[in-house]
Amino acid sequence: MKIMINSMVKTLSRLSRVGWLLVLLSVTHLVQAQDVSDLLTSDTAPKSTSEPDKVIDVDHSKQNDRKIEKRLRQIFSEMDDLKDVKASVSNGVVILQGMVDSNAAENKAIDFAKQIENVVEVENRLIVSYSLKKRLQKTMVKMTALGEQLIAGLPLFLLALLVIILFWILGGWTSKRQGFFRRISINFFISDLLGKLTHLIFIVVGIVFALNLLDATALLGTILGAAGIFGLAVGFAVRDTVENFIASILLSIRNPFEVNEFVDIDGQQGNVARLTSRATILISPDGNHIRIPNSTVYKAVITNFTRNPERRFQFDLGIATDQDLSKAQSLALATLKKVPGILSEPKPQAIIHELGDSNVVIRIFNWVNQGDYDLLKVRSEAIKSVKKAFDEEKIIMPNPIYDLRLSHEKDRVSEEFHEKTEPAIPVSAHDIDLQSDEVKDITADHTVEKQVAKENVKSSTENLLDPNAPE
Repeated sequence: MKIMINSMVKTLSRLSRVGWLLVLLSVTHLVQAQDVSDLLTSDTAPKSTSEPDKVIDVDHSKQNDRKIEKRLRQIFSEMDDLKDVKASVSNGVVILQGMVDSNAAENKAIDFAKQIENVVEVENRLIVSYSLKKRLQKTMVKMTALGEQLIAGLPLFLLALLVIILFWILGGWTSKRQGFFRRISINFFISDLLGKLTHLIFIVVGIVFALNLLDATALLGTILGAAGIFGLAVGFAVRDTVENFIASILLSIRNPFEVNEFVDIDGQQGNVARLTSRATILISPDGNHIRIPNSTVYKAVITNFTRNPERRFQFDLGIATDQDLSKAQSLALATLKKVPGILSEPKPQAIIHELGDSNVVIRIFNWVNQGDYDLLKVRSEAIKSVKKAFDEEKIIMPNPIYDLRLSHEKDRVSEEFHEKTEPAIPVSAHDIDLQSDEVKDITADHTVEKQVAKENVKSSTENLLDPNAPE
């Protein structure tokens, strides 16, 4: 408890110090820095500003002092905020006294005094008034003058606004003339981008014309500088988005793939659905949507399986070590030539791949035209045909040997499991057609292609892929 009380006391002490610090800063803001320095140093004499580089003339007369006083009175009398300032001069030293309304007026009086010829030093004894009444009166005068200026310049403001609106409308109309931009661009995405840039150029030209009407061309440089700094900050903040956008432009120009082509991008395989300004959308063979950022697509290794219709597939066969390998190779090649869908050119190959622990692995290579046939179905038929041929020729394909150890506990658990589950209904070979058309069908499967087409019809999202662009 005592520790908590001590902690609270320390916290209150710190808060009180912060409060006193804030009060001190407020007082410092209201009181002149010169007066605060005088209070701290206990120096009652006002601090003067001098110019050490100034050369002091040896000859000086009282007539020069009177001329300096007369000239300063003339200057101060012509300025409303310096009418109450009095200047006295002795041996070239100007002493300024009186009341001014702001620090700006005080500095102005000092600057005028320094600019007079033969002035050696200026002593500032001016007092800044913080009268609320005077400040309000001066503010009202300024606001009234500003309102009168706005009313006087209202027709010019309206004309400048009309110019900006006209250029905005004209730029929008020009940007929609896609027929012209398609003649000078590669694809739709580039033509649309050129249209947007044209619209932006019209808007900038309209703003420049409007600023010229308002005689505020200097403001244009400030706006452009601020826009450059803002654009740089935004560029760093949305670096990934900008990178994806630029990559989408380059991809739409290079056109490495088209809609419905089967590709592999950075390990992700699927049919291309569309290319947007941020990502490439694939539909995997499982029907899933895969969204890959365009910056990744542009830098990745892309494998396009559809661009070349001829594609090679392979599978392995293991035969016993005591079998005739040459006979097995010849039988496999002869069997593959009879399988529908396998191309005769390039020819199939049967290579002795490796010598295993209990078998010899033969690797089979075949080519298929995937535009007419389905690769997976043809591969399935090829494996089935070679296996059947090996069985007929008594070529042994050894099975792996496993050492199984069973315990009575596992047998009891297995029996309990079979008692609780219902037995499966056996299917007789007479109930199914072993030579059905579904088994023999090796035509290309267009399920995913149809899904991509349906996806593009339903989706209103942009698609930057142009089938007419060069590949």
